[in-house]
Amino acid sequence: MSHFAIAGLQLDLPRGDNLARIADEVRGVRRRFGWIDMVVLGELSCFGPATAHAQQLPGPAEDAFVAMARENGLWLVNGSLFERDGDAIYNTTTVIAPDGHVVARHRKVYPFYPYEQGVAGGAEATVFDVPGVGRFGLAICYDIWFPELIRTLAWRGAEVILNPVMTNTIDRDVELAIVRAAAATNQAYVVSVNVAGDLGHGRSLVAGPGGEVVHQAGSGREIVAVDLDLAHVRRCRERGWHGLGQPLKSLRDGPQIFEAYARGPAASPAWQALGPLEQPPTADALSTDRK
Repeated sequence: MSHFAIAGLQLDLPRGDNLARIADEVRGVRRRFGWIDMVVLGELSCFGPATAHAQQLPGPAEDAFVAMARENGLWLVNGSLFERDGDAIYNTTTVIAPDGHVVARHRKVYPFYPYEQGVAGGAEATVFDVPGVGRFGLAICYDIWFPELIRTLAWRGAEVILNPVMTNTIDRDVELAIVRAAAATNQAYVVSVNVAGDLGHGRSLVAGPGGEVVHQAGSGREIVAVDLDLAHVRRCRERGWHGLGQPLKSLRDGPQIFEAYARGPAASPAWQALGPLEQPPTADALSTDRK
């Protein structure tokens, strides 16, 4: 089977406990679009961006998502939850199979520093298999900004990259360009699902393996239901998008060993000169510094 149908739920959600609302939305998708195989939520849809809601995994909120997947017979990607593990808090996506089995958890590798304070970064690029369909990769929000991580997902065989997002800042427009570039350079589908309303600006985007826009949502509540063809990804990787470039093969066959990766970021004098990762100073602080 090469076709796989995904519904991205761009929901208009408030801060607080949204579990009951999400459960109703998932049931509604199952009733209306019986052909859907997977539901993907936006980042931190369940409770919003408050680390006070952090839970151990497995835990009550994840168990509720497990029940949703089992009830509706769908693959479910829960956006993410804040996960408490000892003294650390991670921003973690859970992938649940239709039988309720948790098949993967991905800890956001790149929290949105310096703003996502108190959240630790994960250490692994995460892929998982949908039996009989193909391999999927996970990238939470700001993760998509790091081509090294997305390339690793493709290197591990990902043909579809799922990107739950909570972006409520002016850089969503830039993020859309990054999503399309990630799809084109890795010859993969990228499904970027944002939240709407108080928590996000919407504009969820599905891009195809040539960087083409399959669908771009508006700013309000929207169910983005798309039928992806993984045979199209494989053909693009074999022949090039519309018979054009084959970047993964070129990268594979090239002789380059890239210095930035072979030696690591710490070896770059230019990068070391950038200074600490911190919020820009306030106007008052700038004024004091200049005196």
